[in-house]
Amino acid sequence: MQKANNLKEYKRELGEALDNDFLRKAMDKFAVAYRSARINAFKGHEEEVLIHEVVRVKDAGIDNMMALYEEFKTRAQAAGVHVHLARTAHEANELIANIARKNACKKIIKSKSMTAEETLLNHHLEPEFEVTETDLGEWIIQLRHEGPTHMVMPAIHLSRHQVADLFADVTAREQKPDIQRLVKVARRELRAKFTQADMGISGANVAIAKTGTLGIVTNEGNARLVTTLPRVHVALVGLDKLCASLQDALTILRVLPRNATGQAITSYVTWITGANQCLARGTEKNKKEMHIVFLDNGRTQLARDPLFKQVLRCVRCGACANVCPVYRMVGGHQMGHVYIGAIGLILTYFFHGRDKAKNLVQNCINCEACKHVCAAGIDLPRLIKEIHTRIQDEEGHPLTSVLLGKVLKNRKLFHTLLRTAKAAQRPITGGTRYLSHLPQIFARDQDFRALPAIAKKPFRDMWKDVRPPKPAHPKFKVALFSGCVQDFVYPEQLEAGIKVLAHHGVDLDFPMGQTCCGLPVQMMGEKQAARDVALQNVTAIDPADYDYILTLCASCASHLKNNYPFLVGDEPIVGVKVQQFSDKVMSFSSFVNDILQVTREEFNPSGRTATFHSPCHLCRGMGVVHAPHELIEKSGYRFVRADEEQVCCGFGGTYTSKFPQVSQQILNNKLDDVEKTGAELLLTECPGCVLQLRGGMETRGSRVQVLHIAEALARAKK
Repeated sequence: MQKANNLKEYKRELGEALDNDFLRKAMDKFAVAYRSARINAFKGHEEEVLIHEVVRVKDAGIDNMMALYEEFKTRAQAAGVHVHLARTAHEANELIANIARKNACKKIIKSKSMTAEETLLNHHLEPEFEVTETDLGEWIIQLRHEGPTHMVMPAIHLSRHQVADLFADVTAREQKPDIQRLVKVARRELRAKFTQADMGISGANVAIAKTGTLGIVTNEGNARLVTTLPRVHVALVGLDKLCASLQDALTILRVLPRNATGQAITSYVTWITGANQCLARGTEKNKKEMHIVFLDNGRTQLARDPLFKQVLRCVRCGACANVCPVYRMVGGHQMGHVYIGAIGLILTYFFHGRDKAKNLVQNCINCEACKHVCAAGIDLPRLIKEIHTRIQDEEGHPLTSVLLGKVLKNRKLFHTLLRTAKAAQRPITGGTRYLSHLPQIFARDQDFRALPAIAKKPFRDMWKDVRPPKPAHPKFKVALFSGCVQDFVYPEQLEAGIKVLAHHGVDLDFPMGQTCCGLPVQMMGEKQAARDVALQNVTAIDPADYDYILTLCASCASHLKNNYPFLVGDEPIVGVKVQQFSDKVMSFSSFVNDILQVTREEFNPSGRTATFHSPCHLCRGMGVVHAPHELIEKSGYRFVRADEEQVCCGFGGTYTSKFPQVSQQILNNKLDDVEKTGAELLLTECPGCVLQLRGGMETRGSRVQVLHIAEALARAKK
């Protein structure tokens, strides 16, 4: 759980997590294994179709939440179940405590339930009742008095040695760190708890309105014992788990285990309709007493929010954590409060408050890996940024982000500052293209990779000299969008791009009114500044004048294409053009490979080996995967694929300056993966990635040369 009072304390906690070698190795091993397991689990299935069906089922449940609740209640009560509706977490906890008191229950066993974690049910019950978690991972963390680090695997952060020591304390016997033996110890200790329990508390993965049925998915079978052995069973269920029919429930269950753990199906799927038979002493007519407590806790209000209602689609698979590069480095205690991973950054704000969410929500690197695997199609990165903005609107915006917003939305001021910085940097470049010793105020903890100097001349000043002649019979009229990094730091990448486009009938233009795409201020939670910048660019580049808006920066491309309609689509005049603008945005490799259809004959093969780092906003933001590979091979390089080609490099725009320790570790993993390929060249398609990767290789003293793919193509072009 999050206890940091401010960002400084939170960063210290992140540093401690990064220093935990076992944690990082465990997370790393799991991330690699999960990726292949998930691919195998979805093999033979159309993943997008399955997810689309989950979205349809969950959206229908959200839109009809209270009608489904009433239908479920009627069916369940007819089957002898007591159904309750708790408005808040405290009300749910007190309802359950009263059920226990009324039935003279002393000993309670629980199966894993994130909803019970959400209400902090154990904290409420433990002073009065003996409560025992029976899921192995949950039992371990209960004994350690800590929260889960993953929604599906709550004790993934612990080694078998730590668990052996813990069990030795519990049993007062020495325990060997052998996993099978430790499982037997847990089974022996818990067996008595099952038989002695008066009450069992479970959650549910689905609640079927048509039959009043609960569906519970587990791998250990403990939930069956929890729901059958004790004389009283209470299920705590979020209203968001309601669905109309068994068919709807099965639609969810087809995706849940595949996305959670890479399993086609879990070991146990339990269906409960009505109070079942129970032979425990004290039961009437051999029937157990069964209660279902539905939890609102803000869900009905969320269901009415046009943007945030989608968070209620979450099926609690935990996949957003499994693929998160930050979670992989620091684990769940630093990437959530109760709910973990990307969805946790959002739900923490709604269920546990702004104070718990304010630091967490800044720790998103915006790689979009979570969105890419979400079983319910939730636009997690967008919602995280919206929460960040809301918190800053409620608490006040930090001075640094306010200043950045004011500078970026004033193009002339921004460019003047960059030109001034170019002159001021001379004493600290040492005659190289890197800044050798920036003052700490500008580069605190940034020395893990060499930072580039600002170019001698920005691209916009070079344009009149490098602009290609207008073709006699143009095939395409194209607006070049540079982004601020290529304009002022890497203009040579744009020059290389112009060389590649030559002789293909491209009438290229560089509208001078363009400015930064605005992604950095959006990442800082300055939504109004991001809107202002977007308006400037849509005004500067009239989409009606061009066939394509081409950019060599994947982050710019994804932001222009995917975020601009959300940012300024509602503007009364410019808004009309925004969708036209976004529709015409195209990445460099897509344009060169798919539209211009360059051929092998245009290049001199060098035979050098090259690997590719796929920028997050290229492969996931723009959906471009194959075009760069094909271009590398067409241009005569020998392509070798890195195992983690699509894993983030750790840059994330402003993320790297805010969380340099995490950024550094992600970068180290990336560079290790690249060097493992034996490639001479590392190519990519985003100037931010070039900055991070090239600076890292430079600091490492590696022989691998980092280039923008446009530079590699230009060098090979005849």
